[in-house]
Amino acid sequence: MTRTRGLTRTRGLTRTHGRLPLRPFAALAVAAGLLGPVAAPSGGPAPDAGPRTAPVAATAENTATVFYWTKTRNWAQYKLHWAPDGGSWTTVPGVAMEAACTDWVKKTVSLGTATGLQATFTNGTGTWDNNGGRNYALGTGSLTVKDGVIAHSDPCAGTEPEPTPTPTPGAKATVYFSTEALGWSTANIHYQPAGGAWTAVPGVGMQSACAGWWKREVDLGTAASLKAAFNNGNGTWDNNGGADYTIGPGLSTVRNNAVTANASDPCAAEVPDTQAPTAPAKVTAAADGVSVLLTWDPATDDKGVTKYQVTRVGGSGGTVVTDVGSTVFSDTRLAERTAYTYTVRAVDAAGNVSAASAPATATTGDAPATPATGKPLGTDPREDPIYFVLTARFNDGDPSNNRGGSQHTKSGNTANDDPMFRGDFKGLIQKLDYVKGLGFSAIWVTPVVLNRSDYDYHGYHGYDFYKVDPRLESAGASYQDLIDAAHAKGMKIYQDVVYNHSSRWGAKGLFTPTVYGVRDSQWSWYYDEKQPGFEYDGLTIDAKTGKSYYNGDLWSTAEPAGNTCLNWGRPTGGKSAEGYTVYNCQWPSPTSGMFPKALYHQCWIGNWEGEDSRSCWLHEDLADFDTENPAVQNYLIGAYDKYIDMGVDGFRVDTAVHIPRTTWNRRFLPAIQERVTRSHGAEAAKNFFVFGEVAAFVNDKWNRGSVNHSAQFFTWKERKEYDADDAKAALEMYAYEQQQGTGAQPSSTNAFLEGNSYHTPDHSRFSGMNVIDMRMHMNFGDASNAFSNGKDSDDSYNDATYNVVYVDSHDYGPDKSSERYTGGTDAWAENMSLMWTFRGIPTLYYGSEIEFQKGAKIDCGPSCPLATTGRAYFGAHVAGSVTASDFSQVSAASGAVATTLQQPLVKHVQRLNQIRRAIPALQRGQYSTEGISGGMAFKRRYTSGTTDSFALVTVSGGATYTGIPNGTYTDAVTGDVKTVSGGTLSVGAPGKGNLRVYVLNGPGRIGTAGPYLK
Repeated sequence: MTRTRGLTRTRGLTRTHGRLPLRPFAALAVAAGLLGPVAAPSGGPAPDAGPRTAPVAATAENTATVFYWTKTRNWAQYKLHWAPDGGSWTTVPGVAMEAACTDWVKKTVSLGTATGLQATFTNGTGTWDNNGGRNYALGTGSLTVKDGVIAHSDPCAGTEPEPTPTPTPGAKATVYFSTEALGWSTANIHYQPAGGAWTAVPGVGMQSACAGWWKREVDLGTAASLKAAFNNGNGTWDNNGGADYTIGPGLSTVRNNAVTANASDPCAAEVPDTQAPTAPAKVTAAADGVSVLLTWDPATDDKGVTKYQVTRVGGSGGTVVTDVGSTVFSDTRLAERTAYTYTVRAVDAAGNVSAASAPATATTGDAPATPATGKPLGTDPREDPIYFVLTARFNDGDPSNNRGGSQHTKSGNTANDDPMFRGDFKGLIQKLDYVKGLGFSAIWVTPVVLNRSDYDYHGYHGYDFYKVDPRLESAGASYQDLIDAAHAKGMKIYQDVVYNHSSRWGAKGLFTPTVYGVRDSQWSWYYDEKQPGFEYDGLTIDAKTGKSYYNGDLWSTAEPAGNTCLNWGRPTGGKSAEGYTVYNCQWPSPTSGMFPKALYHQCWIGNWEGEDSRSCWLHEDLADFDTENPAVQNYLIGAYDKYIDMGVDGFRVDTAVHIPRTTWNRRFLPAIQERVTRSHGAEAAKNFFVFGEVAAFVNDKWNRGSVNHSAQFFTWKERKEYDADDAKAALEMYAYEQQQGTGAQPSSTNAFLEGNSYHTPDHSRFSGMNVIDMRMHMNFGDASNAFSNGKDSDDSYNDATYNVVYVDSHDYGPDKSSERYTGGTDAWAENMSLMWTFRGIPTLYYGSEIEFQKGAKIDCGPSCPLATTGRAYFGAHVAGSVTASDFSQVSAASGAVATTLQQPLVKHVQRLNQIRRAIPALQRGQYSTEGISGGMAFKRRYTSGTTDSFALVTVSGGATYTGIPNGTYTDAVTGDVKTVSGGTLSVGAPGKGNLRVYVLNGPGRIGTAGPYLK
C-alpha cells in the first residue's frame, strides 16, 4: 500500500485493554507452574505468591484437579494418563475421569511433593490428545484443558464455598465480565471484599453466561464493595490499567475497562426483533444495451440488514424477485427497447422486510451486434509475468486531464511542470506494445477509483469506489477501453483494490464527514470556495483560481446539525508545518468523533503486529473501514462487482493483512468468486487471480511469531467455526490462532516435487487469496539470500507456485529500504534470472528494466518533487512509436523508446520471458532441491495430459544433479545437449546473472544470446 503525509499532525496511541505484558513463554511457564513470581496486577499479590495473609505452612501433599473439555471430542469415555513431575506414568490407558458439569469431566490426583504433572487424555481405545506430541504440563490446584489451551480455573464453580473466609450474611455482587474484545477462552475473577483478604491467584473461575460474557456471584458479607481484577488463567490480566475495578452490590457489568453498576442482565433473553429496516433510498437504474445497473443507498436497521429483495416488473417475464447481498445489482440479458421498473426492499436477520423503495425505471436499448466486451482471459495466472505501473506516472496520453492537486506547488511539482496526475489510460493503451515487447502478458495497475486526499495520484485514497477517476480517462480511452485493448493483445489487467480504508474524507455513498473550515489569510489556499450543488470529481477546475476543486463541498465554519466532532472549531493550541493556527475538526482523524463508530474504526494503530493493526487507522489520511460491518461489506462488494463485470482478470489487494482472515474468507473472497462465476463462468472464476499485500518486514518464516500477521496465513481457509458475528469471529480467530502458534499451522506439499514426479496439488483448503512473497522481496538485496528464504517458507503457503515475486515496488526496496533498488546491473540480472525460473510469478516495477530512478527515495509525500523520487514520470523513456509482433518481439520502434529497448536489462528480461513462456515447468511446475549440489540450483516439473515438462536450473553458479531421469537434456540458453545415462548431470558456472535451463527432451535454444543470457 502507499502512505503519504499531508499536513503535519501529532497523534496518540491506543491501549490494549489494560493487559499486563507477558511473553508467551512466560505465560506458558506460569500456567505450567515452572516460574516463580511475576509482576502482579495492581492491588493483588504476585500471581504465584499466594494471598496477602500471613504465610501458611505447605501441606504435606499437593493435589491437582484436572478438568477436560468434552464438547469437541464426543468420546464414549475419558481417561487421564499422567505422571507427577519426576515420577512414573500411570498404566496405559490411564485412570477414568468423572463427570463434572456440562461439557466437562474431571479427575483429582495426588502429586505428593511434586509441584506439577505431565498429562495426556484418551478415549481408552486408541484415540489420544497428547498436545501434538508434547504432552500437557500442568501445575497444582484447579486446571482446565480446553482444545489445547491450559488455564487455572474451575469451570464448574458456582455451588462450592468461596475461597475466602465465610462472611456474615450480607449483600451479594453479581459480576458479569466481557471477554468480547479480549478473545479469552476462559475467565477468572481475583477479588477482595472491602476490608477483607484477596483470593489466591489466579482467583476463582467464572461461569460462561452467554456469548462473550462470564459471570460470578460474590458474597460481600458486611463489605459495601469489592476490588477486582480479571485474568485468563494463563498470565494475561485486565486490571483496569493498574487501578483494579471497584464493584458494588447488585448486578454489575465490566466491559472494555468500564464498570456499569445496577446494570441489566447482558445475557437476558433478547426481545424479539419486530422492527423492519428502513426502505432503501436513492434507487437509480441505468440501462446499457440490454443490461440495467441498479444502485441504492444502504438501508438501516436496529439489528442490521442482511440482504435486499429487488423486484423487477416489465417485459414478457412478468414480476421477478432477486435476493442481493450488496447495494448494487446488475440485471442482464433483458429484452431490447423495453421499459423495466425496479423497487428494492431491505431484509434483516429476523426476516423483517422494509417497505418498498421509490420505483426506478430504465429502458433498454439494442443488443450488441457482437459479444459484449470485458470478459477476462481466464487462463492460469502463473503463465503471465506481471508489469506493475503507477498509471498516473507511466505515460501521458492526454494532457487535458492532468491535475496537480492541493499540494501541487508545495511539493515542488509546479516548478517541474510535473502534475501528480499525469499518466492516464490513454497513455498506457499507447504503450501496450512496449509492455508486450518486453514479454509481459499481465499489467498490474494502481487503483482506478475516484481518489480524494492531499496527495492521491497513486490511487490508495479511494473516495467514490463506484466511479473511475476521471483524471485517468479520456474520450476513447476509458477504463473499459484499456481492459478491452489489453485483452485484444492477449494481455491481462490486474486491478489494485482497497478494502481496508477510504480517503481521509470518507467514502461517497457510505459516509463523508463535515469538517471545520475558515477561509482566512492562512487557510484560504486549503479551503476551496463553496460552489452550491457541486460534487467533487477531481477534475473540475475553479475558474477563479485555476485549480481543481478539492474540499469546498465538505467544510463548514458554523457547527453543523448533528455534529459529533469534539470542540468544534476551537484552536488546538498547535501549529501546522507552515506555522498556521490549527483548529479542532479541521480535518478528519479517528479520535475526533467525526466518523460513525458503526462504519469506521476510532483508534490509531499502537502495535503493528497486534490485533489493533486490523481495527485502527494506518495513517491520518487513510480512514479505516469497519470491515466487519455488513453495510461496509455491501458497499465494497457492490463497488468491486462493477470492475469484475468490466472484465478485469484479477485483483491485487492492498493492505490485506489489516482485515481479519475470517472477514476475507466469509465475505469478500466468496463474493468475488460468486460474481466472476455469475458474470463470466466457472472457468474464469477458477483463474481470476487475487493476490494480497500482507506486509511483513522481517526475515523469518513467521512475522515475529505472529501467525495472524504472516503472509502465508491468508492463503488458508478457517479450520474451525467461530461466532456468527463477524467482529466477534475476528477476535476469536485471532486468539485461537495465536494460541496454536506457528508450529500448529497447516502445511502443504503443493509447491514440491515428490522425488522427480509432479503430483496433483490439493487446493481443497485454499482460501481464494494468494499473496505477494514478502520474504523474498525483503531479501532480494542478494539473490541467493532471497532463494534460501523463499524455500524455507514454502511449506506453509497453500501453494507457493502462485506467489507474486518482486524485488522492489512503489513502497519499498529489499530489506525495507525506502529507495529503489540500486544493487547494480549485474545484481539486477541475477535477481531477474532467479525470479523468472524459480516458483512464483515474476513481477517488475515500471522502469526497473532500465534501472529507472535507482537509489532515489521512493516516496516523500508532498515534501519533495515527484521527479526526484522512485515514482517519477516515465513517459520520456517510452516516447516515440513501438510495435510488438509478439511477446518479447519488437518489430518496429523509433524515438526515445527505441533507445530504451536497447538497454541490457531490457534485452535480458525479453529473453527470460521467451524462455519462461516456452517451458511449462518454469510457469506452473513444482520444484525440488533434493539430490542437487550448488547454490541457486533446483529442478522443476509440470505434468498435465500430454504435457510433461522437466527442467534443471542453475543461476550464476555451477551445479550437479543426481538421481534424475535418464535421457537427453538441452539447455534453453545455449542449446548445449547432454545425455544422461547414470542419473547424474553436471553444469559449469555460467556467471553472475546468467543461467542454464536443461530441459528433458527440450525444444533447444530459445532466443538469441544477450548481455547476460549467453
